[in-house]
Amino acid sequence: MPAVADNVEGTMPHELDPEDAKIVTLARSARARVGAAEGAAVRDTDGRTYAACTVSLSSLRLTALQAAVANAVASGAEGLEAAAVVTDATEVDADSVAVVRDLGASAPVFRADRHGEVVARV
Repeated sequence: MPAVADNVEGTMPHELDPEDAKIVTLARSARARVGAAEGAAVRDTDGRTYAACTVSLSSLRLTALQAAVANAVASGAEGLEAAAVVTDATEVDADSVAVVRDLGASAPVFRADRHGEVVARV
């Protein structure tokens, strides 16, 4: 199971909850499936999961996390418990965190590297 460190507090890594590890795996799979820049997954308050990857069209641009939240909302989700994004970026962009906060004010956002290793929690 992946370890996660709190990037704000710099605490020692601890084991990731199995349900959180699941969304990291889903995010990694979404990214790999299409070779996208990012993959993301969210878990709603009913325990359902939604995954997506970066959308980059001439008329529409969404981060993977924005797309995953949009999938959740389109399916009737009213709240989020957790989110994960797999990316090479050194941080989760503010717009992605903001869309998670719209449905889950205290939902953790896990950032993982391409190998699925969680490197930060927002």
